[in-house]
Amino acid sequence: MPFNLFHILLQTKPIIMKQKKNRRYVYGAAACLVAIIALAGLYFFTPFNNQDDTYYIYIDRDDTMDSIYHKLEPIASSHALHAMKTLMRHGSYKNHVRTGRYAIRPGETTFTIFRRIKNGLQEPVNLTIPSVRTLDRLAAEVSKRLMMDSTELYKALTDNKICAKYGYDTATIAAMFIPNTYDIYWNTTVDNFLDRMKKESGKFWNAERRQKAKAMNLTPIEVTTLASIIDEETANNAEKPMVAGMYYNRLMLRDKEYPQGMPLQADPTIKFAWKDFGLRRIYHKLLTIDSPYNTYKYPGLPPGPIRIPSIAGIDAVLNHEKHNYLYMCAKEDFSGTHNFARTYQEHLRNAARYAKALNERGIK
Repeated sequence: MPFNLFHILLQTKPIIMKQKKNRRYVYGAAACLVAIIALAGLYFFTPFNNQDDTYYIYIDRDDTMDSIYHKLEPIASSHALHAMKTLMRHGSYKNHVRTGRYAIRPGETTFTIFRRIKNGLQEPVNLTIPSVRTLDRLAAEVSKRLMMDSTELYKALTDNKICAKYGYDTATIAAMFIPNTYDIYWNTTVDNFLDRMKKESGKFWNAERRQKAKAMNLTPIEVTTLASIIDEETANNAEKPMVAGMYYNRLMLRDKEYPQGMPLQADPTIKFAWKDFGLRRIYHKLLTIDSPYNTYKYPGLPPGPIRIPSIAGIDAVLNHEKHNYLYMCAKEDFSGTHNFARTYQEHLRNAARYAKALNERGIK
């Protein structure tokens, strides 16, 4: 074999051996990388929620990483919780704690949930506006479902400057709340909440409803105020248009005896004036209270709603029955419905039957 060829062969053998050795390093590194990825997959990408149902975590202003871990403990396995701690520690979560209500669904990975709460991708709350009598009760009930403080909301509702921003005052602001169910973020602010309620009120008072109110010579606030009385008088939705028609007749009546309209003489307004909603009988001494809500003393509507009325109550006013009744009295069978009368004499007979039934039952 010629010298130069032999020399080349001697040089080639070490090179081939070196390449084989390098390939082993590459394969080994690749295997390690695959193993690391697999372990990371097991660590960060296994299901976090070990329950069968969706779990909701509420992160408040005062929450820290430790308190959030504690809230997650009931649904997470130990390794999933440890993985979450690792992500939070090394994912700059300490500087990105976002308040809100977050869903943790079965089968979702630790990494998915971490990204959700870090990025503030929260789930809204189904908030039903309650048909309550007073603003403090409204604030209390809303705060049970949202992060906002009830005192902060109540202060806003009793601040004339804030109410004026929405076209109301403290006596009429209850008219802005329509008792529907709304999707609202749990951490919404008081300002954003009121903005949303104003927007929803605008949707409710569409052109058709506004036109009906205008045809009655009433504003939406006045319709709502009358509806609040109707709701207090009867829980029977079928009877509400009849009751609304009776009160509307009184409101619109103008004659020599009632130049400013016939007083509504609505017992629920007396309860509101006294702030005693447990009264079962309205005696004459209770009618002496000097309050703009005393509809025995002052004709016309009270200054504002005596409760947040139902949609059925509002629509009962807008679609009231047309009749000649001016009086009504609860039926003596305590069915929750009423006897109606056109004349005062007829009304006295109905009232006597009801008073007799009350006395027989010992109701005072």
